[in-house]
Amino acid sequence: MLLKRVFTFDAAHNLTCYHGKCEALHGHTYKLVVTLKGQPDNDGMIIDFLEIKSLVSEKVVQKLDHSYINEIISQPTAENIARWIWGEIASDLKRSNCSLWEVEVWETIRNGAVLSREDME
Repeated sequence: MLLKRVFTFDAAHNLTCYHGKCEALHGHTYKLVVTLKGQPDNDGMIIDFLEIKSLVSEKVVQKLDHSYINEIISQPTAENIARWIWGEIASDLKRSNCSLWEVEVWETIRNGAVLSREDME
């Protein structure tokens, strides 16, 4: 079973290794989707949504919201942001009945990157 929690944050970045429009400083309202895969426990839950919210807010959203992402992640493409987020939360979301399955980072409603467990193996 898959369990998802959606977050948003606002941040600025520029792509210094890219030559085009996104080379200039600009911002996005990012959408972050964190997906866990697992089996419900005796309480009927894979993990409490509040636990996901607390962990991801502390480890990711509070660091990236209203930030200049280049100071945290070099060349902050959607792909690199997804990889960084995975590194920040994967070990904390590992349980006997579940683990992190996917991280989606959306810069706009049309443009995003998805990083899955198989990409990290």
